[in-house]
Amino acid sequence: MPKIIVSDTSCLIVLDKIGRLSLLHEIYNEITTTPEVQREFGKDLPNWITIVAARDQLFQNRLNQKLDLRESSAITLALEFKGSLLLLDDLKSRKIATELKLDFTGTLGVLVKAKQLGIISSLRETIAELHRCGFHFSNKLEQDILKQSNE
Repeated sequence: MPKIIVSDTSCLIVLDKIGRLSLLHEIYNEITTTPEVQREFGKDLPNWITIVAARDQLFQNRLNQKLDLRESSAITLALEFKGSLLLLDDLKSRKIATELKLDFTGTLGVLVKAKQLGIISSLRETIAELHRCGFHFSNKLEQDILKQSNE
């Protein structure tokens, strides 16, 4: 398991909306995020989420030209921790993370991991909760992860 798990806002917000934010703690124990992400989240974060500002503000400012502030801060912070895993849903941000050779997963990847670890019993039911809260992804992706999870 990577030493540091850095989260962007989307994964935190979506899991919070469906009442499953604690999955991150159950899977990864501790999460790290940035002050920018904390502000966008808009409420107190649990004590197992550590807030750390990215040091390389010059690089973050360059990323701000392509991405929003929260995503650029999370990517910059992930780069500062060798071997980190970035939790990231936005497609444009994922492309940049790929170019930067960062390891990442998204909300759906977290849910697949939770299913594999036996933390959730039904990925299908959890995906239905995601749909109800307005989290969008393709039908093909949904079918692929359900198949991958033997559902």
